[in-house]
Amino acid sequence: MRKKAPELTGVKEIARRANVSIGTVDRVIHNRKGVSEQTRKKINAIIEELGYTPNTMASLLAKKKVVTLAVLIPKASPQTDYWTYPLDGINVAHAEVKQFGIQLDLHFYDLNVKASFRKEAEKLLQTKPDGLILAPSFVDESLEFISKVKASGIPMVFINADIPHQEPLSYIGPDLFQSGKLAAQLISFMLGPQDEMLVVNMSTALENDHHLRRKELGFRRYFEEHAIFNKITTLDIKNTAADALESTLLRHFPKQHHIRAVFVTNSRVSQVAQIINKHNLDVLLVGYDFLKENIRCLSNNTVHFLICQRPKEQGYLAVMTLYRHLFNTGTVEPTVYMPIDIITRENFIFYKA
Repeated sequence: MRKKAPELTGVKEIARRANVSIGTVDRVIHNRKGVSEQTRKKINAIIEELGYTPNTMASLLAKKKVVTLAVLIPKASPQTDYWTYPLDGINVAHAEVKQFGIQLDLHFYDLNVKASFRKEAEKLLQTKPDGLILAPSFVDESLEFISKVKASGIPMVFINADIPHQEPLSYIGPDLFQSGKLAAQLISFMLGPQDEMLVVNMSTALENDHHLRRKELGFRRYFEEHAIFNKITTLDIKNTAADALESTLLRHFPKQHHIRAVFVTNSRVSQVAQIINKHNLDVLLVGYDFLKENIRCLSNNTVHFLICQRPKEQGYLAVMTLYRHLFNTGTVEPTVYMPIDIITRENFIFYKA
């Protein structure tokens, strides 16, 4: 069962009710300048109503302690700019809390190079941060790193993908299995009795991209549960260069004369869309993420559905979760699943990632 996002408490709830930033609430609590009298009265009234009493945060601020939050996430690549969105959310949250002595230590790794993950992970550990935001991609390397983080007593938050049984402070991101089931449901509405489906997993390191496999598992499970027996074929593509991808897809399609739908399990769906459009292949295409190229393909009706799970909000909530934990300003939920949004040609102009 999916868990709901936690109810807001403490400073966050005061800020929500007053429609102001957390920083503004803190300035009122500690009688700092920079807040209008009208806003100050409004916030104080809410504080009185809630019976809120400042706690550990006040003593930490009084000591002017510097709190370092380390971030280890993939860098944006020529194939996808997905990771610019979580980083945007991280930076927005940091702008709200940096006045409390919180600083960021950013580390980026190459999704195509395991060694880059190990290198950045070692650099990060040497800084001895107070908290960690991690997007775990390479399973073995991540597990080794996580064990060192735990041994150091550093609280960590996973975003975008989790690794089972690691018990971080919190996981903030999609329910990968359920999002795969949703993709299957969308496709099922348009299947004929003889139609076949193609699942495309695109990654240079598929053995480490556990999140793609969990989406595929959810996709297949939907059809099993609903006794829909249309053929599903998996195509794993490690060479994601444009020419190689085109060659692989074109070799595959003639062998599958009845392919009606293609499910791309990550944000690289636009690369598949370009090939489908170039060769005038008549298929339903479903993929992930509200990226510029994906939206362009959605608008020209090459991509039919995008499944989006608010990556910017993931980054934002990760910072705020560590903030709440380190400053003891509210409860922390161990799992916060993002909404699974369905984006189409008709509604994308109203959507914000």
